[in-house]
Amino acid sequence: MSRSAAANACLAVLDAAFFKAFCDPTRLEVVRRLIKLGRADIGAIAEALPQDRSVISRHLQILEHAGVAVSTREGRQVFYELNGPVIVDRLAAMRDAAAPLVEICCPGPARKSRA
Repeated sequence: MSRSAAANACLAVLDAAFFKAFCDPTRLEVVRRLIKLGRADIGAIAEALPQDRSVISRHLQILEHAGVAVSTREGRQVFYELNGPVIVDRLAAMRDAAAPLVEICCPGPARKSRA
C-alpha cells in the first residue's frame, strides 16, 4: 500500500464527533458512569457528578450524536446506555487504518534503528 493510500484510508476513519465525545472531562465521567451503571436514567447518571442534570443532559446529547451512547424512552423517562458495538467498531477501524502507516511514515523510535 502506498503512503498516500494508507494516509487516505486513515483519514477516512477519523471522526471529529467521536473524538470530541471523549475529550471533555465531564463527558468522560458520564461514560465512566455508564460503564459502571449500564442502562440508566439521567438521575442515576447525574447522582455522583457535581454538575446539574441539565449539564449532564447536554453531554449525553453529544455522546448520542457521536454514536457513543443511545437513548430509549419509556413513558416520560429516558434511559441511556453505551453503544458498545459502535465504539468497538470505530476503534477497530481506526486501528486497522493506522496500522499500515506505522511502517510507511511513523515507525517510532524503536523501529528507526532498523532503517
